[in-house]
Amino acid sequence: MFYNDRKNLQDKILTLRKRVVEQLDLSKDTSDEEIKEQIDREILEWDELRHLPVQVKIELQKGVFNSIRRLDALQELVENKNITEIMINGPDAIFIEEAGKIRKWEKNFESKEKLTDVIQQIVAKTNRIVNEANPIVDTRLEDGSRVNVVLPPVALNGPIVTIRKFPEKTMEMEDLIAYGSLPVYVADFLEKLVKAKYNIFISGGTGSGKTTFLNVLSNYIPADERIITIEDSAELQIKNIPNLVKLETRNANVEGKNEVTIRDLIKSALRMRPDRIVVGEVRDGAALDMLSALNTGHDGSLSTGHANSPEDMLGRLTTLVLMAMELPLSAVMGQIASALEIIVHLGRLRDKSRRVLEIVEVLDYVDGDIKTQPLFQFVEQGEDEDGRVIGELKPTEYALIQTEKLKRAGIVI
Repeated sequence: MFYNDRKNLQDKILTLRKRVVEQLDLSKDTSDEEIKEQIDREILEWDELRHLPVQVKIELQKGVFNSIRRLDALQELVENKNITEIMINGPDAIFIEEAGKIRKWEKNFESKEKLTDVIQQIVAKTNRIVNEANPIVDTRLEDGSRVNVVLPPVALNGPIVTIRKFPEKTMEMEDLIAYGSLPVYVADFLEKLVKAKYNIFISGGTGSGKTTFLNVLSNYIPADERIITIEDSAELQIKNIPNLVKLETRNANVEGKNEVTIRDLIKSALRMRPDRIVVGEVRDGAALDMLSALNTGHDGSLSTGHANSPEDMLGRLTTLVLMAMELPLSAVMGQIASALEIIVHLGRLRDKSRRVLEIVEVLDYVDGDIKTQPLFQFVEQGEDEDGRVIGELKPTEYALIQTEKLKRAGIVI
């Protein structure tokens, strides 16, 4: 029977959708219920569908409704809590990541135009613009999932969409401990540093869990503080902070005007009496403004950045600052050493698990170099029978040198 054939089922969804749309005036404010009722009527009146099992009829109704009102082929993937990443390489190639493994999905979009319509629907909800003149955009779904879009002519094989989904339940430190990302005593150590208002920077590669870890650390911020978050596309899910201000950048309009950048938001945040500033990710000249904020009394601030190691992160920050302003290299590196105190480096191991690989204390700028010392390092001990990496984040021989903030906060390590 045709419902065991995914291609046949998708063809029936497209045909049924056309019949439904012909009966509806979508220019009017048609409710979701009215659309669903019309879909049900068409299923009952179409002889080929009338006697199908109830489950198949439900799948048909859902597929048609999603193509009219929701995200078409994407909606099912977005609603699937087990899928962590959705990668669309044009209308005919959809890949998903589930349980750390990537595979091709059997469904696709009916045409490039339909995929483009879905993209415009996603982008419009966050007041972003993407077209041939501005073919790249970062945005988000209503549930906070991160979306990156690249359109032709930049994307040669059609519209490209990458969606990074986040867990429906906000991750807690206990969850990371249970997953083996870090041991309890390291979590306790980081909790004390956050409460004592150390400036902490989280580094790591793509998909290493930087945003999740930033969310987890933010849960340690005392509830009586005023926090301002600054992001390209709002992803952070900070809770238990009543005095919370969330800022998000804005792209330029079609005339190339009215853009609001991370740098603009950081400058504005400094006038909003923050206790701490949380910058979702530093990837451009905003690094200069962030470091300036950290060096002017906004202790306890948090941020993330892409890098392969803590040392690489320091080098990348130096480059980003120099992109914003021509300054003596020694001045830039001195400012970085003064602003940052702790770097937490995350990584994704070969078994796809996300771990804290290193925690480094940033010391002084001496003799043309930023001095650091490792406090904790991941030590691998082999693999189990399932191929999962066995190892633990262990303390090094070095102890935390900069303890003044801990003493002022009355916290003992």
